[in-house]
Amino acid sequence: MLLFRSVLFLWVILFSFSTLLIAQSEYKYSYVPKKVYENQLFPITIIEISSTKQYPSFTFDTQSSVQPLFKKPLVINNGSDRFYTFYFKALKNDIKIPKLFIKSKNLDITFSPQTISLVSLKKRKDFCGVLAADMKIKSYQVSNYDENHHLVTLSIEAYEANIEDMKLKQIKESGIEELKRKHAKVKVDFYVVLPIKQDKLKFSYFNTIKKQYDFLEIPVELADSSVATQSDLNPKEGNFEKLKKFTFIFLVLFFFLMFATKRDFFYLILGVVALITLLTFYIPHEKICIKQGSPLYILPTNSSSISTYVEDKFQTMQLGQHELFWKVEYKKGIIGWIKNEDLCHN
Repeated sequence: MLLFRSVLFLWVILFSFSTLLIAQSEYKYSYVPKKVYENQLFPITIIEISSTKQYPSFTFDTQSSVQPLFKKPLVINNGSDRFYTFYFKALKNDIKIPKLFIKSKNLDITFSPQTISLVSLKKRKDFCGVLAADMKIKSYQVSNYDENHHLVTLSIEAYEANIEDMKLKQIKESGIEELKRKHAKVKVDFYVVLPIKQDKLKFSYFNTIKKQYDFLEIPVELADSSVATQSDLNPKEGNFEKLKKFTFIFLVLFFFLMFATKRDFFYLILGVVALITLLTFYIPHEKICIKQGSPLYILPTNSSSISTYVEDKFQTMQLGQHELFWKVEYKKGIIGWIKNEDLCHN
């Protein structure tokens, strides 16, 4: 009986040890950077060899202050293998990735902490504070801010970027209006207030793949506002609007000329339809009343910065609408958005 128990106990130990070896062989770190820069966003990747249909759960030690940006990893399948990627942000000291607990129906394993060295980055005067694997200005718009300044809004897309730290030096005013992040990819609307005399905006970011500074540059010209972003801050008509007007003017003249020569009422009907359509382009915008003290927002979002406040109650033309915001021209050249709650209702 004692011999039987000894054999059974030994078998349990061997079985547990072999299960642990199998578990460790199925999961392992496939990528952990050796060093990162301050404020850098970096990935940590775990590979599951010969993956199954079941997805495991990942939990980093909750006692640690170092945690991933997202609790759920980015999952990529490659043949029979599966990769799980978490993103972390470096602070001002060496980073200690905490213990990682991986659990599934048949597995329960723990990865030891990982230490990543922090290295300093030589800063530049034109550095915007962003470190990224890639960063691009997808679109931009220049509009009037006041008599002495232009407002430049940038739509930026970046990968593995600390875009929330973006800041331009020697700029009167700048800031982030809206930020959307999904794992490595991040999109942001960024605004800058520049002197009217400044004809370009140029800054650098640090490319973490190339290990060098890359430059981004755009011209600052009010005439280029036709390349507007979705915010559409500038009320002046674009080239497409002018083209539509000229097209219908031509059609009106053509159809009435054809009616005069052919005496075919079909051309008269087409001419009248084209004329009515043309007149709709010249219908004046609806007038709205703005309350005294109302904030004028730069963009039509609840998190937008306020450019100025309305000094006195006044009426103005409605230049556009976006959800509960109304686009108006407050003073000559000063364009902004007013919340629906700041309209006069009497």
